[in-house]
Amino acid sequence: MEARIDRKDLFVTSKLWCTNLVPERVRPALENTLKDLQLDYIDLYHIHWPFRLKDGAHKPPEAGEVLEFDMEGVWKEMENLVKDGLVKDIGICNYTVTKLDRLLRSAKITPAVCQMEMHPGWKNDKIFEACKKHGIHVTAYSPLGSSEKNLAHDPVVEKVANKLNKTPGQVLIRWALQRGTSVIPKSSKDERIKENIQVFGWEIPEEDFKVLCSIKDEKRVLTGEELFVNKTHGP
Repeated sequence: MEARIDRKDLFVTSKLWCTNLVPERVRPALENTLKDLQLDYIDLYHIHWPFRLKDGAHKPPEAGEVLEFDMEGVWKEMENLVKDGLVKDIGICNYTVTKLDRLLRSAKITPAVCQMEMHPGWKNDKIFEACKKHGIHVTAYSPLGSSEKNLAHDPVVEKVANKLNKTPGQVLIRWALQRGTSVIPKSSKDERIKENIQVFGWEIPEEDFKVLCSIKDEKRVLTGEELFVNKTHGP
């Protein structure tokens, strides 16, 4: 007998891409997503990056391919999706404090979630505190860093992991949870996926948590530079 999963037991999220960041494209973009997923609604819909790109833009975009972003108009259309029952909640990704403040000045529905890169090597304190102030939940992506800056090999992280008899990855994910965020680690390996879920029922002691927090901020893993930044033409 084939097992069936009830829709209410799933949490489905998707994102609005940069080329669709114009009010008249918001609803059609979501409708295409719903059609692809064969769903009547999704639980959370994010603005992926807070700037608009021209259709067919290069990576990084060339001169004239970064367009004006009507943030207020786009967000109003996102709010209409909630009112019409097509989306349960709406959120943002990769926002700065300045952009968040601008959004909140006109928003009738406060973003439910702000998704951002966050780990001990990039704590993102300013936007994290701004989100807490406004009751916006934070989701941390790239919690382990990346292949270029893999925090699982950081001596401080390894020391705490050995002390607690956990893997460095588990310590980094647990750090994010104890900080008050949800966290979305990614792996293509079954054993790592199983490891990554074993982060409940234990805590990092306060002294070790503070040591992890003291790791010096270096740089973002996902700056968006390769995708979005044209150093000749800007912006």
